[in-house]
Amino acid sequence: MFERLDRGRPKPPTKEAQEISPAQKLLDWLQRWNKDTITVRDVHIYGPRPLKGRKNVTAAAEVLVQNGWLTPLKPHQYNMHKWRITRKPPIIAPRVDE
Repeated sequence: MFERLDRGRPKPPTKEAQEISPAQKLLDWLQRWNKDTITVRDVHIYGPRPLKGRKNVTAAAEVLVQNGWLTPLKPHQYNMHKWRITRKPPIIAPRVDE
């Protein structure tokens, strides 16, 4: 009986499918960020916990740049990274690849 009930049910998601990419975590956090620009330092101080570290933040931001969510800006220091946030129309659950 349980085999028949279980036939139409989708398979449970795997561990890999449940993990959220750092770029997606950054995008979710940016939806609540109330400023128009963001820097690596802002993400270090106020951002999501898994994105600590300059390489992690810049890698996640580059993914968002490629997908049109961020635009790189010229910072006032040579070793600083700064981006303008592209606000799109209200999306309930934005995804990086949209």
